[in-house]
Amino acid sequence: MRSTASIIRVIGFTLFGYLFVNYIGSTGDTSIFVEQPWLWAVLAVVVLIYLAIEISLGALENVLYRTLSAEAKVNYDQERAKVKANQFRWVKRTYKKLVGGKPIEMEGEIILDHNYDGIRELDNKLPPWWVYGFYATIIFAAIYLVRFELFKDYNQVDEYEAAVAQAKVEIEEYKKTAKDLVDVNTVQLLTEVSDLNSGKSIFEGNCVACHKASGGGGIGPNLTDDHWILGGGIKNVFNTISEGGRPGKGMVAWKADLKPSEMAQVASYVLSLHGSNPPDGKEPEGDIWLDPDAPVEEIEVEVIDSTKIHMIIEDQPVTGDVVNDSIQ
Repeated sequence: MRSTASIIRVIGFTLFGYLFVNYIGSTGDTSIFVEQPWLWAVLAVVVLIYLAIEISLGALENVLYRTLSAEAKVNYDQERAKVKANQFRWVKRTYKKLVGGKPIEMEGEIILDHNYDGIRELDNKLPPWWVYGFYATIIFAAIYLVRFELFKDYNQVDEYEAAVAQAKVEIEEYKKTAKDLVDVNTVQLLTEVSDLNSGKSIFEGNCVACHKASGGGGIGPNLTDDHWILGGGIKNVFNTISEGGRPGKGMVAWKADLKPSEMAQVASYVLSLHGSNPPDGKEPEGDIWLDPDAPVEEIEVEVIDSTKIHMIIEDQPVTGDVVNDSIQ
């Protein structure tokens, strides 16, 4: 395998194999060779087999050449020389056209009278690629002048503002599907069965020692009743899981061990335990938490006098129906 063609074939086969396996195997933006590193070994073995075939064919050709007669060898060498001379002929011809220079035997036609210490100057024309490129810049400049100076199309400020606006839209769309970008301000209650099952697995693996598998509470508080020490609702529960409980007591922060998406799943699972009333549940701790965003179900207003009314508001906190008796 000493010819240029055989080396190019091996390189081409390697690139084709890599691109083909990557195309049929990759399922996303990550290369299949990153997801499955063992495929590098498979590709290397296939390339080595192909390399062995190339070497074997070259050796066979050499053996057959040695069996030829002297006259046959001369004819064969002449044919090989002719093929080699015509190899990449179109590339060489295209290159000459792009350069636009005169061959050495015709340089006498374009030589100038300038002479410096035996060095003389040729009057070669500019390369066609350079000339056509220069013409293209002239056409581009004319179109640009008419579009932006005469017709006052968008300017750099408009283009920048449009690009920033588009980027903001794309970021917001990305955040909708990038679960691990969720934080205490953007977390939402998850209701999909897959998310709740994942939250249950995390809860059973990390939280049962303090809260029991039922959520009824052990060292930690009961998670199934209407009372909360650090506030209920998905945002408060997420924040408690992330940052931990009260200083000096309470549970540790889990943000170093759990991803944001996992904390959202376990927080949603904890809230799904409400009202399960396990038989071994602890006594309530903390205060009843009312969801400020909960819809108002019923309002009763009783006029006491001209300066005071008695208002009974029934709303629905995250933990259940509670009557909020307030006086205004």
